[in-house]
Amino acid sequence: MSETHENLILDQFTRQATVFNAAAPIANEEALRMIVAAAQPGPDDTVLDIACGGGLVARAFAPHVRRVVGIDVTPAMLDQARQAAATQGLTNVEWRQADVATLPYADGSFTIVATRFSFHHFLDPAAVLREMVRVCASGGRIVVVDTCTADDPATSAAFNRLEKLRDPSHARNLTLSEMKGVFAAAGLGEPRITSYELRDEVKNLLARSYPNPGDEKKIVEMFRQSARDGSLGIEVRLDGETIHYAYPVTILAATRP
Repeated sequence: MSETHENLILDQFTRQATVFNAAAPIANEEALRMIVAAAQPGPDDTVLDIACGGGLVARAFAPHVRRVVGIDVTPAMLDQARQAAATQGLTNVEWRQADVATLPYADGSFTIVATRFSFHHFLDPAAVLREMVRVCASGGRIVVVDTCTADDPATSAAFNRLEKLRDPSHARNLTLSEMKGVFAAAGLGEPRITSYELRDEVKNLLARSYPNPGDEKKIVEMFRQSARDGSLGIEVRLDGETIHYAYPVTILAATRP
């Protein structure tokens, strides 16, 4: 990860630390259950949640496994994770600041390696997935959860422009075909796929986002335009002045050979 890009991530997620984890679509319990289920956890499993943010996914795994480690580059996010885990009385979780591009663990250290809403921030997601595979034991499970753009180049490009405006630390959302290709290149084969949607109002999305000055109006107009012509490739609906959206989220799970 370049120093400039890491600084963007630190800036955005330090400011987002409280509001991101409290957002109803992000903290949705049914979505978290789907992610845990995709990993098929058991009581002897050890889990690594990379780019764990405030630890929502790691804490969802905790009741089902022996041990969970969450790593993230942003200290403010890790502080949120520690506080939430202490409030829940979780004793089998730990938190560590680290760069996901060079995971500080030996080969095969975990039986489940997962990440949510992180791949679109990585400049080289394929390299991160290779690191996830490296620290996963043979027979272990890899789970990647992210928003994926449509395969159509125009709508994919438009959605990425929107997300870059909304969050300057955004790199690029992969299409589902590209995500499958990254899994294949990492030696994981065809992933098992399930999906859900992040549904909310644009005003709530912007309340937990920190775009550059002047970009909020551009973002709103892109959503409004998409309600008319589908230019973002996602569901957008207008209800008077209220703009509703649905981001498609894909859960990809595979077993490490």
